[in-house]
Amino acid sequence: MPSQDPAERRVVVTGPPRRTLPHARLRSRGRYPHASGYYRARTEIDEQTTLGHTYVRSLMRTQLRAALAVFAFLGLLIGPLPLVFAATPGARRLEWVILGFCLYAPMVLLALWYVRRAERNERDFVRLVEDR
Repeated sequence: MPSQDPAERRVVVTGPPRRTLPHARLRSRGRYPHASGYYRARTEIDEQTTLGHTYVRSLMRTQLRAALAVFAFLGLLIGPLPLVFAATPGARRLEWVILGFCLYAPMVLLALWYVRRAERNERDFVRLVEDR
């Protein structure tokens, strides 16, 4: 059995982990998101920097704009109904037809529009953050 000389002992060197960039071909295929702008924007949002705050505020502003548009349209749709009902006091059947049937189709269409708009806003935000 060979004896080990103290000068030949193996020494383990440790240090902070390094980030090595992968091969350029792998980066171009999008396998490593930190190699593109995606990593930076995501980090900005996670660390709550001023730029990250601006990204999130832009998403919130577009979602608020869509919600206010829906609220305004709904107000214009339902708001004048008491005036219509007051103008025609003898038409009780008309009131029930309007309240029971005529409002549901526009409200469902409005809800569908809002959901699609909100999802599109979120997709646009993800594209902005991922820098695609």
